[in-house]
Amino acid sequence: MAESITTLTNETFDEIIGSAELPVVVDFWAEWCGPCKMIAPILDEIAVEKAGVFSVAKLNVDDAQDVALRYQVMSIPTLIVFKDGEPAKRIVGAKGKQQLLQEIGEIAF
Repeated sequence: MAESITTLTNETFDEIIGSAELPVVVDFWAEWCGPCKMIAPILDEIAVEKAGVFSVAKLNVDDAQDVALRYQVMSIPTLIVFKDGEPAKRIVGAKGKQQLLQEIGEIAF
């Protein structure tokens, strides 16, 4: 995982998302999820390229079930764009880089 991606937990989620000055794209994922592994390198690239515009964070749903339940994450990967601490956009499923940037950009740019 790239250094530019923050790892979230049940304990750190509210503080990090609530205090973020930029929009945060949170990747809800799990180790056993094939599509999650497919988009991981894409998110690494996006995190570096868009630093200063929005940030990228990852939340392992197996380790942080409370947060996943709170945001009703039923399938993974699910990306939720948080703006001002609130969910603003939900993207479900693995997508290519351009499609992810386009969908994230509707909210984050």
